[in-house]
Amino acid sequence: MRRSKLETYIAILNVLANKGPLKLTHIMYKANVNCGQLKEDLEFLINQNLVEKRTIKKEHIIFVITQRGINVLKYFRELTKVLPIIEEPQSQKSRALLLY
Repeated sequence: MRRSKLETYIAILNVLANKGPLKLTHIMYKANVNCGQLKEDLEFLINQNLVEKRTIKKEHIIFVITQRGINVLKYFRELTKVLPIIEEPQSQKSRALLLY
């Protein structure tokens, strides 16, 4: 099942929060996002000041979660505790679509 943009953003932020500063490839594997999509998502997260792009040793680029990114993760976790999301089994979704 395909993840929503929000779920992908949260997955990237979680990886950076839990694993520390990482290179693009490491984020890609740990967050399970393809390279092209990850570049777009990181650009969005950087523009929102949730992630920071840093260059080390003049050639290595790493990505780091910002304090604002940590705050967003915290608020997201609190929100999911208050408003648990219940997913319907796939068969019920398919049946509901057929009724329309």
